[in-house]
Amino acid sequence: MQFIDLKAQQQLIRQKIEDNIKQVLDHGRYIMGPEIGELEEKLAAYVGAKHAIGCASGTDALTLALLALEIGPGDAVFTSPFTFFATGEVIALLGATPVFVDIDPVTFNIDPALLTPAIQAVKERGDLEPKAIMPVDLFGLPADYDAINKIAEQNGLTVVEDAAQAMGGEYQGKMACSLGALGCTSFFPAKPLGGYGDGGMVFCDDDELDRMLRSLRVHGQGEDKYDNVRLGINGRLDTMQAAILLAKLELLPKEMEQRQEVAQRYAEMIATSGAALTPPQVPSGCASAWAQYSVLAESQATRAEFIERLKAAGIPSAIYYPKPLHLQTAFAYLGLQAGDFPHSESAGERIFSLPMHPYLAVEDQEKIVAALAGK
Repeated sequence: MQFIDLKAQQQLIRQKIEDNIKQVLDHGRYIMGPEIGELEEKLAAYVGAKHAIGCASGTDALTLALLALEIGPGDAVFTSPFTFFATGEVIALLGATPVFVDIDPVTFNIDPALLTPAIQAVKERGDLEPKAIMPVDLFGLPADYDAINKIAEQNGLTVVEDAAQAMGGEYQGKMACSLGALGCTSFFPAKPLGGYGDGGMVFCDDDELDRMLRSLRVHGQGEDKYDNVRLGINGRLDTMQAAILLAKLELLPKEMEQRQEVAQRYAEMIATSGAALTPPQVPSGCASAWAQYSVLAESQATRAEFIERLKAAGIPSAIYYPKPLHLQTAFAYLGLQAGDFPHSESAGERIFSLPMHPYLAVEDQEKIVAALAGK
């Protein structure tokens, strides 16, 4: 059994993928070829954004977004400590300071109720200037953007949506990646829309941000190739990855429906299994992209027991994420400690993820839940 089954998907579109790759080989424009623009146009339409800018990874997408906002030393960016390292990493790499805000224990996303006090505390301290909020749409579920955007507007902050896991997710009738001033996603192979290598994209509606992002992804290039008007990065999306993603994009709407069905079956099976687990919850008006299906055990010890049961049955599992960012060695300089963000720490101790992909068979789900229940 596969944790994420990419082969099942590939069998459906193998010929289309090969045809698209052959087109790239035939035209030979391996850097910024026509497939880049085509993918940007199609994904902008899918997401509901005016602009889409392809880049080399989800991490580069976040980096480019912050660079476009000219965020750097002395600036504070508010984000979740319960996420992949890159979210906090890009803030610190640019010299800004990540200010962590604890999560809602139900959704695992940043808790808007804690945002305003965190912003006010930074303002009162006076050593940093609040500049942006970077919510994370964890496991594919969009954060509470109505509340977050309202707080951002009240405090003059820009919202950068980290939707690395959320392509295909929805919030109150809008698609993930379109819920902030900038939206960032990843095409890492395991993502809901994944390539066969690294890749990412930034979405926005602002023409000036679009112009800035396109310059920044090519070393700050100006009108001329050798006229660099700002410091940027080498952050281009490969033409070959764009060609593969174009083939896979055709499956995305149907796969989103299939992911909902798989998640619903999990919830129903777990509820009647007798296993002491809390399945993920999706607030009204939202749809998760189900990049992962993550459940909560009652304790770290019982989590270990569940994982061992799965392993004994030949079923893979994973833990996203065992150590919140504020406890990571790289962020020790922030002076944070255990107990500062209790919901994030509790989730890190108790959470684990089950196999999840659009092609997960009912009988496999039955086997997984039976193993969890010790049957």
